[in-house]
Amino acid sequence: MDKNKGNMKKKEELRGEHLTIIEPNRSWFRVPWRELLRYKDLIFLMVRRDFVSIYKQTVMGPLAYVIQPILNTLVFTIIFGHIAKISTDGLPRPLFYLCGSLGWGYFAGCMSGTSNTFTSNAGIFGKVYFPRLAIPISRVISGLVGYTIQFITFLCFWLYYKFFVTGINFQITSAIVLIPFLLLISAMAGMGTGLWFSSLTAKYRDFGHIQGFITRAWMYGTPVIYPLSIVPEKWRWVAALNPITGVVETFRYAFFGVASVQPYYILISVTVSVVLLFTGVLMFSRTERSFIDTV
Repeated sequence: MDKNKGNMKKKEELRGEHLTIIEPNRSWFRVPWRELLRYKDLIFLMVRRDFVSIYKQTVMGPLAYVIQPILNTLVFTIIFGHIAKISTDGLPRPLFYLCGSLGWGYFAGCMSGTSNTFTSNAGIFGKVYFPRLAIPISRVISGLVGYTIQFITFLCFWLYYKFFVTGINFQITSAIVLIPFLLLISAMAGMGTGLWFSSLTAKYRDFGHIQGFITRAWMYGTPVIYPLSIVPEKWRWVAALNPITGVVETFRYAFFGVASVQPYYILISVTVSVVLLFTGVLMFSRTERSFIDTV
């Protein structure tokens, strides 16, 4: 009898050691950072999945990251350069547009990659538990692969114009060391905005239809195809409220030494990006409690 009681007690102790309790998140300010660290292997598996799924059953593969910015640059050069004749601050038009797209592209990729988190992964979310933020974070990390390819493409054009085209006078400035910091700003702003879209789309599908329009309008509100110098000085503070304005202008200053960027533009970009990320994570955490009933 005593032996049976001892065995039962031992089994109860073993159950307690291996018991995992999953409780609903009822707080606005509770974000599972510790769980995200525990599930880091899953995040890296998702990064690999995102990377492989992009190139699966494609003809061009990674070349798509090279061809797309080149085609965009060609269109911008013809329409906004030769037809509209918008100023590029004396810089070669292809380089000007490539650099602007480089500053904008990672932000846009992070935003579009995280904006459909709930609707695209409802099947997985309904079957197994893991921190839902793992998917947006994996999209932001996998976006760095495409960005690296586009960055190398831009450097090839930059080197060609620098050493093989006469009459070109520009140089790399010390702002080049800020590039990792600029990428962080773009990631925070893109992920925060994407989380807002994901949360709103889970309940109101209309936001999924207008997202493309908002993204295009945002790009035209960012100095990608025009320099900030053509904006009247009294209105530049409005343009600076766009967190990607400081990113794009700093990119141009880093590689060309020509831009209308001011130090407080970067401060505004950081502030707005942090606010977007913080509120986006809170909204995402709030939505994940009941989204499965509406998706």
